[in-house]
Amino acid sequence: MKPQKAVALHYDGENAPVVSATGQQEVAEQIIAIAREHGIPLYENPELVGVLATLELGDAIPESLYLTIAEIISFAYYIKGKTPDDC
Repeated sequence: MKPQKAVALHYDGENAPVVSATGQQEVAEQIIAIAREHGIPLYENPELVGVLATLELGDAIPESLYLTIAEIISFAYYIKGKTPDDC
């Protein structure tokens, strides 16, 4: 099944992650393809994407999602064998 929506976040290691891309249908597929090309881990959660998709490009994630997004980022570091100090 193809994704309906996709959201990309940028995390600089110091500030809250911000929305760097968002899209539906073909744009969502392009976001996912670009992430795969660059070895960026993907996390599928339609409910979370639905919330994040309501944000504007450049918006920081809401404080209510800090823990959820922190866990996802932590897992992404782990599967890539990195720590925040490596970045």
